[in-house]
Amino acid sequence: MYEAHTYEVILKRMLDRISNDLDKREGSVIYDALAPAAAELAQMYGELEVNLSLSFADTASGEYLERRTAEFGIRRKLATKARRKGMFFGTNNTTVHVPLGSRFSGASLTYVVIDRLSDGHYMLESEATGSVGNQGFGNLLPLGFVHGLERAELAEIVIPGEDDETDTALRERYLDSLAEQAFGGNAADYRTKIGELAGVGAVKVTPAWNGGGTVKCTLISAEFSVPDPLLISEVQAKVDPIGSQGKGLGIAPIGHHVTITGAIGTTINVQTTLTLANGVTVGQVREEIQSAIAAYLLTLRQSWKDISQHIVRINQIETRILAVSGIVDTAGTTINGSSSNLTLEQDAIPILGTVTLHVG
Repeated sequence: MYEAHTYEVILKRMLDRISNDLDKREGSVIYDALAPAAAELAQMYGELEVNLSLSFADTASGEYLERRTAEFGIRRKLATKARRKGMFFGTNNTTVHVPLGSRFSGASLTYVVIDRLSDGHYMLESEATGSVGNQGFGNLLPLGFVHGLERAELAEIVIPGEDDETDTALRERYLDSLAEQAFGGNAADYRTKIGELAGVGAVKVTPAWNGGGTVKCTLISAEFSVPDPLLISEVQAKVDPIGSQGKGLGIAPIGHHVTITGAIGTTINVQTTLTLANGVTVGQVREEIQSAIAAYLLTLRQSWKDISQHIVRINQIETRILAVSGIVDTAGTTINGSSSNLTLEQDAIPILGTVTLHVG
């Protein structure tokens, strides 16, 4: 809109308003007097263009996008801390009691013991916010004395840590809320409110799945993987606590009996025969091929909430393999031993298993 208002265009318009009887050449008094004003006006038009873009949700960013979405009750999801399982052992692998509040170092981060799960098994919370807390497994080192402790391990992720929501994700949630109004326990209401809970990546809602008044909500974790049972239990307690279902003590309205379940992981084992470029070995391309297939399966999991049933396609896998440098051709590709595409169950997500590579 304002892109035509450049310095040169503005200056020309100003000079055109001056009589040709006067000296308007570059370097003249009139030219030198108008040039700085034209430069300031050109800058002003540029700033007007920026401000106009920041006033609309489809082009706004940062603070201005937050202010626009907040008018409709949609606020940016802030970074959260990862919660992980920790295992603690003494001599001969006996379990050890660890005081709550104890701090341990592992995977370049610090974790705090916040809850006891069972003998020797505790819930840990990363002191750092964001997805960085989801990374790394293995040994933990105590930052203080713990009686009888011989070995500590950082185990699976219970509630994934999340980074600050991106502008793209915030804008998508905002536009979705306008397209499908969430109110009174409708499907959009469940998707919106459960999707805002820590550790939840996406939600599928199945109304009346077990008769009138019943609702099933299926989750995928914030890492787009199978959610941990403890995360499912925590979401269940916040939505419709077991033992008090239908009483409206959680997010669900009175009369709704809500069951929270998790997406089911389906292992995807891939086998294929490669034709390699001269001088290239399988060992040189194996890791990149595995990463390419894993990236494809991740895109499927990321679109899980919008698709009733996923299909893992052989041609998509082969396309990604062929994109790897050093691969001339691929043939005989199978998924779980079959040469056909694999159609997953309704609530299933694909998880990469083994990748077996042969050389033709």
